[in-house]
Amino acid sequence: MGSLPVNASPECAPQGRATVSASDLAPLFSAQRRHLDHFFDRLDMSQAAAFAQALLDAPGAVFFTGVGKSGIVARKIAQTLASLGFARAGFLAPVDALHGDIGALFPGDVLVLLSKSGASDELLALAPCARAKGAYLISLTSAASGADCPLAAACDLNVHLPLQGEVCPFGLAPVTSTAIQMVFGDTVVAAIMEARRLSRDQYACNHPAGKIGKTLIFKVKDVMKKQNELPLCKEGDMIMDQLTELTSKGCGCLLVVDEEHHLIGTFTDGDLRRTLKASGPAIFNLTVGEMCNRNPRTITADAMAVEAMEKMESRPSPVQFLPVVDDNNVMCGIITLHGLVSAGL
Repeated sequence: MGSLPVNASPECAPQGRATVSASDLAPLFSAQRRHLDHFFDRLDMSQAAAFAQALLDAPGAVFFTGVGKSGIVARKIAQTLASLGFARAGFLAPVDALHGDIGALFPGDVLVLLSKSGASDELLALAPCARAKGAYLISLTSAASGADCPLAAACDLNVHLPLQGEVCPFGLAPVTSTAIQMVFGDTVVAAIMEARRLSRDQYACNHPAGKIGKTLIFKVKDVMKKQNELPLCKEGDMIMDQLTELTSKGCGCLLVVDEEHHLIGTFTDGDLRRTLKASGPAIFNLTVGEMCNRNPRTITADAMAVEAMEKMESRPSPVQFLPVVDDNNVMCGIITLHGLVSAGL
């Protein structure tokens, strides 16, 4: 194995606080961009397409494996593919696989092996065992096929991920090669989403929690206020008689309706301030119907909650609420920006 260097003693360590400046970062980001451009310019699209098709056509499960940082990327790609719900996908730790976990592999399964060098001992030991189980083997390596890439020779398909160099003072730490692996894997997954015509509803089924799930699943009816929570009034009501209703429901507005609860318009606390400034004492003689906005933005109960937020924020000026109406313009509820934010949107 050779000898590892002894850690430097404290006396030999650099003195003072280490710093990183913008001028230090700029050339590194420029170098990373050049390395990524090198990858994009030289990637063999026929190999990429063959890889994507193999995942699409897999009759069984799709497993990803790798060692070290490549293993972390392999796990992430596996989790992303699993989240689509098209195929069983997972990560197979190479050492654990050699000690029993390879039992998860069945004939027809696909095993994708990620390795920068294409010469990882653990993957070279795993490949023939996986082949004996009847798995289809695909390697993703940055070493071209040949004597320098024994893993490619051990697999049914090899995809070469062109690597110009690592953005590392020694050119060793996998800070560019892993970025290339991640970009390649996630882009292929995006292609699979398009090929399978994945719908938002299908995607939402596998993301019930978090911001993604709430964005895709929550509808207006799930977060709107309704019934006794609504600040309702009639157009003939005096403005000053409705101040309690305006302020007590926490919506910042009045919903003006007729006898059948058809929406006539809205009157906001901002409208109140403007009316008071313009009319002075005459406000005591004004009805809500005289001063309400008779063309408010509205939304339906079955619309997506995120659509309501987009509608609130749209031009010409943002609003804090939307009346919720049915196809006959009958009031169903009200959805507020505060309610959307409180729901995690």
